[in-house]
Amino acid sequence: MSSNPKITFCTGVGTVTGANFLLETSVEDGEVQAVSAGIGTRILIDCGMVQGEKVANDENREAFPYDLSTIKALIITHAHLDHVGRIPKIVKDGYRGPIYSTPETRALAELVLRDAVKLIAIESRRDGLLPVYEAADLEKVFPLWQTIPYHVPTKITDDVTIFLKDAGHILGSSMVEVTVSGATSQNTDAGNLGKDNQIKVLFTGDLGNSPAPLLRDTEPVGDVDYIVMESVYGDRNHEERDTREKKLCDVINQTVSRGGTLVIPTFAIDRTQVLLYELNNLVEQKKIPSVPVFVDSPMATEATRIYAYGTELFNEKARSQMANGDDVFSFPKLQFTTSPDESRSIDRVHGAKIIMAGSGMSMGGRILGHEEEYLPDPKNTILLVGYQSPGSFGRQLSDGLKRIPMHDRVVNVKAQIETIYGYSAHKDGDHLVSFVATADKRLKKVFVVMGEPKASMHLAQRINDELGGNALVPERLKPYELY
Repeated sequence: MSSNPKITFCTGVGTVTGANFLLETSVEDGEVQAVSAGIGTRILIDCGMVQGEKVANDENREAFPYDLSTIKALIITHAHLDHVGRIPKIVKDGYRGPIYSTPETRALAELVLRDAVKLIAIESRRDGLLPVYEAADLEKVFPLWQTIPYHVPTKITDDVTIFLKDAGHILGSSMVEVTVSGATSQNTDAGNLGKDNQIKVLFTGDLGNSPAPLLRDTEPVGDVDYIVMESVYGDRNHEERDTREKKLCDVINQTVSRGGTLVIPTFAIDRTQVLLYELNNLVEQKKIPSVPVFVDSPMATEATRIYAYGTELFNEKARSQMANGDDVFSFPKLQFTTSPDESRSIDRVHGAKIIMAGSGMSMGGRILGHEEEYLPDPKNTILLVGYQSPGSFGRQLSDGLKRIPMHDRVVNVKAQIETIYGYSAHKDGDHLVSFVATADKRLKKVFVVMGEPKASMHLAQRINDELGGNALVPERLKPYELY
């Protein structure tokens, strides 16, 4: 029996999606599935969907690689589907322990999961498969869910305490600092005397693109032994803020001058709210004309309401702006459409307009209907404002495909395709390295996850070369001992 904790990366390595990490305070040597009477505490960090061409890939139907009866807690970093999407499945399969997150994450996760149930049902009927989970399974989730605020140490078992820090990614997103007590630490630095029986691990979840238009900056790493960090943009950098604003202005003004429609596939959570904030400011500053703006997403509409109640988590500039009476989520010619009839009526609005709809990677939802409508006309523009996963329709557009199958027909892509990575809610490569640099000298190792292989390897190499760190890209299902 090993006395040291272990981390196993169940999914979320070699790919951007599907976060699901197992932390064990002690476990028998051997496979992750091993269970014995002497097993220590087992907790999970995130339980997300592995995404690609479909909301629920076949991989999401597989059994979890651990005995659910041994899991003491599930901690959720934030509400995006690739971090929460399999929670109903794990409950369906027998998990009955507590689920922890910030209050905002719990509220947003309910929106995301209710939408996922609908999309999974559609996909399952189309593919002739049983759904990964159904609405009845989802209803069993929320009685298990407990919320905790930032910066409050919370003891979840005798030997595990968690502490949530602001990740700055979306509203309520957190980095989970896990302290394992009674561990055998080899940390002998004089500045850490008295901590030899503790090991701290920071699970970053997704890290915000700070400074962000709305949210507070990502908090520094501080005194931890290990970091498990994302790497979505580990091999590239975003545009600077001034550059992204200018490009957004240019794309809008050029499309409007052609009398065209600007279609923006957006994630319902955060990306929509950030773009509304930016559009409100640009109209007020007269940098763009006032044209009809449609948010065609029931989930984005509800998420915007949650954001409007969560302004205490906004940065100082945004809070000050709203305190002075500027409702950044409500401005002339902005319309939220929720019903299918309202959605269809958008196409009957003549002249220049802007449409934001989900999903952000064009894998489903109302955006597909708008893309089918507006892609064949060169006066229109499709603006991609974030990462597009391999296999997604958005990735095909980003890669420049000119003929794309949609709804049993082939659509000719004649609209302008533009991309602005600066509105991503993720840190870019330089800022990911700078984030690791905020750790103190206690740091032993960085596990680089949640990225395409090239991006993860590139980031790990940069951490090693530029910071003198010990970073690696872990293997899936291989336990890594912490000491």
